[in-house]
Amino acid sequence: MIDPAAPPERNLPVSPQLALRVAVVGGVALALFAIVFFRLWYLQVLSGSQYRQEANVNKVRSLPIAAPRGEILDRDGQVLASDRPSYVVQIVPDQLPPPGAPRIALYRRLGKVLDLPWRDIESTVVTKRVVQPKYADITIKVDASYAALTVLQEHQLDFPGVNESQVQLRDYPDGDLAAQVLGYVDQINSAELGTPAYRGIPQGTVIGQDGIEAEYDSYLRGRAGEQRLEVDAAGQYVGSLSSVAPVAGHSVKLTLDKGLQEAGDNAMSEVMAGLPGVNAGAFVAMDPRTGAVLAMGSFPTYDPNQLVRPITQSQYNAIFGTGTSDGPAFNRAIDGLYPTGSTFKPITALAGLKAGLITPSTLMGGGQCVAVGLDHQQFCNSGKADYGDLDLENAIKVSEDTYFYELGAEANSGTSIQQMARMLGLGTVPQIDLPIGASAAGIVPDAAWVRQLNAQESACERQHHVASCGISAGEPWTIGDNVNLAVGQGDLLASPLQMAVVYSTLANTYMNGNGHGIVPVPHLVQEIDDTNGRLVQQISPPAPRHVYINPSDLDVVMAGLHAATSQPGGTSADVWAGFPYPVYGKTGTAQHGTSGDYTADQAWYDCYIPGPNGTHPIEITVTIEKGGFGDAAAAPVARLIASQWFGVTAKLVRGTNSTL
Repeated sequence: MIDPAAPPERNLPVSPQLALRVAVVGGVALALFAIVFFRLWYLQVLSGSQYRQEANVNKVRSLPIAAPRGEILDRDGQVLASDRPSYVVQIVPDQLPPPGAPRIALYRRLGKVLDLPWRDIESTVVTKRVVQPKYADITIKVDASYAALTVLQEHQLDFPGVNESQVQLRDYPDGDLAAQVLGYVDQINSAELGTPAYRGIPQGTVIGQDGIEAEYDSYLRGRAGEQRLEVDAAGQYVGSLSSVAPVAGHSVKLTLDKGLQEAGDNAMSEVMAGLPGVNAGAFVAMDPRTGAVLAMGSFPTYDPNQLVRPITQSQYNAIFGTGTSDGPAFNRAIDGLYPTGSTFKPITALAGLKAGLITPSTLMGGGQCVAVGLDHQQFCNSGKADYGDLDLENAIKVSEDTYFYELGAEANSGTSIQQMARMLGLGTVPQIDLPIGASAAGIVPDAAWVRQLNAQESACERQHHVASCGISAGEPWTIGDNVNLAVGQGDLLASPLQMAVVYSTLANTYMNGNGHGIVPVPHLVQEIDDTNGRLVQQISPPAPRHVYINPSDLDVVMAGLHAATSQPGGTSADVWAGFPYPVYGKTGTAQHGTSGDYTADQAWYDCYIPGPNGTHPIEITVTIEKGGFGDAAAAPVARLIASQWFGVTAKLVRGTNSTL
């Protein structure tokens, strides 16, 4: 049976609402497609070159190539610091065996070759990978021996990820000579990164950390080069690209005289070797006309070559100490502060003359002791000697304490002694071109200083609710304080450099003969040169401060200083016997701390020597901690230094004078 045919289907009309919906959806789809198409066209056609460039940059990394540091030279061009080639052993992190037993086995083999504990190698690699880029090599041994390098080269397959390269290391050819003046170098630390002085300097850069190395680092450092490397998406090394060579730093020429520096170091060592238990002190030699530092030493000292390579914490402590001033790196010449003892007496004398408290012919000081103040406190000569009443010149010559005790008591009605000390350079930080702190100003005490300290003490006690903060100067200023100041004792503190400035001021004013002089600005650098020795920049110190000292007053004081070195009874005449040139010098022995034992006190000596026709003058300051009397400890060092300067046969002469 045949089914009947189905009726034909009818086309139903589309409603207007449905048509509208289809049109909207189609329009949105078309718009979205157009946006995607336009964006693809924009990225590939219009911005394609830009993104290709950024992609290339993204796979390129840069490693700095250290610039050779400039040399540090003495006044005659002799090298005091330079760079030297050194072979280092490095780890290439990407080429190391897998972590675990294979890597530890490598470290063990490498440790035996380099004479290093394998755990130290592992620790270095782990630590450096945190702070260095993945693609940077890690140095594990500096100054590798020839034998070690030979083993590594001949057995390369046994040391995967280990290579050797040559670098430049800082070198101080004379070891500890002028160590505190030259300073040392090390990688920039986290506190220095980003500071104005080191803006733009990348991590790992070697910079000066003390002394001339730090003060003139911007000249010495040069400009680092760049090695461009290709890395993959994980930051792993792929290959080397281009490089930019570094530019070597400039040379810095000092005012130091290497021969004089050696003589000073040797003199200090020789004299202290004869003083049991004594190993600390400092000296400064200066041109009194200009402030150019000719030699400067601080003891104990250290060899800055030790800091070129990694050191242990115990080695670090042995150099820098555990405090701020107990290590060999501490520069006692500029930062060591001590009471000056009798080397201060010329200041007291000039103050008394200027204030009209005495005349050159005023007689004072008779007796073993003088009684001062309402309580009649006794102040006595060393060993209770009685020199009798003396005039000023002879009081300086024999260093009669009782004369200056009486003068200090007379001066207590004002601040004439303090004013003279400050005029000559005490109480302010010397403007030397070395890193130096605000505390290097020392102390010139007076009644205002005592009141200020006591006010700080009271404020501190109230703020912290404690019985004492340890700031107070004690009782208000008394006449006894001024008496102590007059002989360089009490709360007075000064550095060897400051005393060198004081005596240089007296010397150049005396040389001028008209009372006009300068407080010279001590300085160590005279010029900057390029790598070929051509002058780049002349370095001039700040303008000195001008002073006026009554010529008649100064003549008397200088006559006393000359008599002290040349006449019988002079405090250092025995040391200078036979020296061919006139010497103007003053001994000092200061009770430092609470010792009271003169054999453990601070020895001082200051002198000015004009030399032949005054054309070759020098000022020398020496201090030795616990050295005892100045004539026995400090003055002999000064004579040895002067002998080198004037070409006189060196002769160690230990004085026997026991006058303060």
